[in-house]
Amino acid sequence: MSVLEHNKSRLDALISSSPIASVVSDPRQRDNPIIACNAAFIALTGYAEHEIIGRNCKFLAGPATEPWLSETISSAVQRHTPVLVEILNYKRDGTPFRNAVLVAPIFDEAGDLEFFLGSQVELEAGAPMSHENRRIAAVSAVKALSRRQREVLAEMALGHLNRQIAFRLGVSEQTVKMHRALLMERLGAATSADAIRIAVEAGL
Repeated sequence: MSVLEHNKSRLDALISSSPIASVVSDPRQRDNPIIACNAAFIALTGYAEHEIIGRNCKFLAGPATEPWLSETISSAVQRHTPVLVEILNYKRDGTPFRNAVLVAPIFDEAGDLEFFLGSQVELEAGAPMSHENRRIAAVSAVKALSRRQREVLAEMALGHLNRQIAFRLGVSEQTVKMHRALLMERLGAATSADAIRIAVEAGL
């Protein structure tokens, strides 16, 4: 398998089966362009895949998008830390929508920044508690995990891979894989991206 094929396989595994609108961007390229998106992101935004790939995530911004929230995201990207904000974005047809946006770094096995994961949940109009309800549900789900599973999840949310998590927690990589599989099952997370979002929503 070529490096290109390997990376595509990794990206597909990260977001393709997620029911949450998700993208992956490449910070090693100029302007951190999107290099992968899933069907849920296409359905949410109304853009076709070829209109998404190669663009910075900021293309969803519009006239009433809050600049201070855009800056919050940009600042977290520069610091390589996960961030979750509610921001006003725009669909392809110009429809504005309130959006809970997560951006989280993903590091390679050498510990260097490799990708950014972005995921978006549309917040229902007139339901200001929808984000809070998601946070409460995430906290409850994370509390139901074992201590070690929470530790592994917290490391996942920081963008670390199994080998790095094993080193940081002082356990074997096989142990990390076991706990990772269990916590994803308990969280009902279809992908690592979904688990990372739950972790950030819960405040890990």
